[in-house]
Amino acid sequence: MKHFIDIADFNTKKLNAIIKTAKQIKKNPKKFANKCKDKTLGMIFEKESTRTRVSFNVGFKKLGGHSIELNAKSIGFGKRENYHDIVRTLSQYIDMLMIRNDDHNIIRNLSSLNALPIINGLSDFSHPCQILSDLLTINEKLGNIKSQSICWIGDYNNVLRSLIELQSLYKFKLNVVLPKEILNKNKSKILKKNKTNLMATNSINEGIKHANCVMTDAWVSMGEKSIKKKYFKNYQVNSDIMKSASKEAIFMHCLPAHRNEEVSSDLLDSDKSVVWEQAQNRMFVQQAIILDLL
Repeated sequence: MKHFIDIADFNTKKLNAIIKTAKQIKKNPKKFANKCKDKTLGMIFEKESTRTRVSFNVGFKKLGGHSIELNAKSIGFGKRENYHDIVRTLSQYIDMLMIRNDDHNIIRNLSSLNALPIINGLSDFSHPCQILSDLLTINEKLGNIKSQSICWIGDYNNVLRSLIELQSLYKFKLNVVLPKEILNKNKSKILKKNKTNLMATNSINEGIKHANCVMTDAWVSMGEKSIKKKYFKNYQVNSDIMKSASKEAIFMHCLPAHRNEEVSSDLLDSDKSVVWEQAQNRMFVQQAIILDLL
């Protein structure tokens, strides 16, 4: 049985096939309007969600299927009832399950049951749907990702871990810029599996030079303590910072954005920003993932 848990679970051939399908859906959605007829997608949310909730709901319905949302608290996910028992029960009613939760190990463990296909909608460890959406967006805006130079400025978080997994497959240039307090704790993890075209530094000037794609994310992820914010005061991505990147550089953010914290409002709303295309592409990529799993 197939699942979609982490980027590292796949090779470039499979990821390219998913991106190809996403492009086809985007170009001709009517062709795929009944691909999920009589199918039901279940979604368990343990974390707050806007883009994941709406893009999965709307995307599955546009494929002709039906979706049902389950709040983790209201169903007692892992509390009132054992995780395994809930998933086995759900497998009697639905065809696929998307989980957005706080513990990546739970998603991994539940996928090993092979009760039904499971999609990682976001966990504390990774965000693979977002990174595939970014892959599609970069492909559309800049071309083949293998030729790109990407600079990440921010925290060592779930989005960055998925981006590093993508880099280990496609070997594009990736410069990771973190405050020294964060870098010192995580540099060995960043460079653990792959050092080809991958650099980790606390210098924005060093990391952003020649980059044609600059990425950031919230300084503090959902559920984390805000004490880390003090490390990031000099790591805001703004129009002045972007001047050090390549002239054609685009700006990306998975959203939600905290305006005038990790990114300035003027940059977020500028022509260099492709964040709205990123958000839109979440739906097409997730539709392609769903079709691959069915």
